[in-house]
Amino acid sequence: MEKREIKKVLIANRGEIALRVQRACAAMGIRTVSIASEADRNALFARQAEQLIVIGAPPPRESYLNMEKIIAAAQSSGADAVHPGYGFLSENADFARKVIEAGLNYIGPRPDSIAIMGSKTAARERVSQYGVHCTPGSAAGLSDPELAEKAAAIGYPVLIKAVAGGGGRGMRVANSAHELAEALPRARAEALKNFSSEDVYIEKYILLPRHVEVQIFGDAYGNVVHFGTRDCSTQRRHQKLIEEAPAPNLPTALRESIHAAAVQAAKSVNYRGAGTCEFLVSGSDFYFLEMNTRIQVEHPVTEAVTGVDLVQLQLKVAMGEPLPMTQEQITFNGHAIEFRIYAEDPCRNFAPSNGLITALKRADLPWVREDFAFEEGDQVNIFYDAMISKMIILGDDRLDSIEKSIEALNAYQLEGVTTSIAYHLWLLYNEAFRKSPIDIGFVERELTPEAVRAIKACRLRDPRHQKPTGGAEVKSTYNYTSKKFGKTCEIEILHTRNGTFVARPVDMDGTRARNMYCRRSNGLNDAVKCLINDVLEQVPPPQLFGGQLHA
Repeated sequence: MEKREIKKVLIANRGEIALRVQRACAAMGIRTVSIASEADRNALFARQAEQLIVIGAPPPRESYLNMEKIIAAAQSSGADAVHPGYGFLSENADFARKVIEAGLNYIGPRPDSIAIMGSKTAARERVSQYGVHCTPGSAAGLSDPELAEKAAAIGYPVLIKAVAGGGGRGMRVANSAHELAEALPRARAEALKNFSSEDVYIEKYILLPRHVEVQIFGDAYGNVVHFGTRDCSTQRRHQKLIEEAPAPNLPTALRESIHAAAVQAAKSVNYRGAGTCEFLVSGSDFYFLEMNTRIQVEHPVTEAVTGVDLVQLQLKVAMGEPLPMTQEQITFNGHAIEFRIYAEDPCRNFAPSNGLITALKRADLPWVREDFAFEEGDQVNIFYDAMISKMIILGDDRLDSIEKSIEALNAYQLEGVTTSIAYHLWLLYNEAFRKSPIDIGFVERELTPEAVRAIKACRLRDPRHQKPTGGAEVKSTYNYTSKKFGKTCEIEILHTRNGTFVARPVDMDGTRARNMYCRRSNGLNDAVKCLINDVLEQVPPPQLFGGQLHA
């Protein structure tokens, strides 16, 4: 491939990914031009744009999905390349082709690679030829009776999926022939609405799998490398909410097999640029799910553990440069978790929460990276995705990352709209998640509004809490006289790193009493209960957890 310098990039997207591409281009000395709809003309990415072109009305079909307007904006601005970001037209082979036909450099894979991987059935057929294992399924273009016949042969339950789909849209689970007959019309209608095609196919539904994906990268010279795994099993309605890198608790042999399958899938279409191969993992088995032919929302966790800027690498590969590293030169350090913070109310089935952000305090911690799209005073509107920011936490290992995540999310304060932070904290406190990765159906089974409301109460911070520094514990003691027992004792309060308090009565000789008050304990010594209650009357306690002291 002939090397082709990029001097100016049109960013064909909005929100935090538009800001992310702006930063990558600026770091490489490449100029940018951003596009925006009328609704976004005052958004953060538009305010920070080097050059801005407002291209249409708020509905995406009139702005961010309008190929002709986007290409015209690139040509009129003097841009010589287009970066599609993620979502919108980022996996549209026709758009990539039209960009190239207009004489512009498309920062992404070739149109034919996008077309093959954009069809779930064509992708399955292609990667299977390269030895990549797929779940049993049907071809595309089948009628409802033909799909029913195929489902009977595969065995129920089966999953109905849109051939041109993604993000869970058009997806239905059928546990019987009757359910299949009822679900197919709805799945086809949803596929038509979202992807302009009602074509669906079916595949065997794998019970309680994990969702593991691999970040791959190819260049124009046939080189393909991987940047490790991510676990994206924390989902709601097939939409990812939390991602981790690397995927935890995978035996080395299984991890290496998944890596190899992802590289082979990329080579099957002569892949160039950034892409992600997604797999379902069940026990020691794994199955190819699909390939996303773009940069992923969750790419920062991979950047955190590898130290590689993947967006800058996209630009270099698009300019015809070979990959600057071999597989052996890619190393992994630590464990990263990404939280997608949405303007949604988890207590109301994640209903959108639009409005004005009236106050915003970010988590100013050294191990936190935040890719954000909004600032204080910005409006979260109804037209687009409600993701406010992505918070990326890097720890020494998974448990360290979880504990740091609790501290970071508790430090993050936003007013004016309801966010998904309480949901994230619910998960981080959940013992099942803390011990091992969960399956993709865990959130749907376990999350309740009551659990999230309890976490929301926990976020009411007491001003008397003292943040531990340097790893040292902060302790306070309170002297009091018990009228009931006629003696003076102490209560020791420990200020923990995650913002909670631990209270213990101290005996007269200075040792901690064996019995400790805890709101979740049963059968405690009545005398100790009275002792603590007496303290609560004399010394107002920290109000975290509804005013109850934790032990």
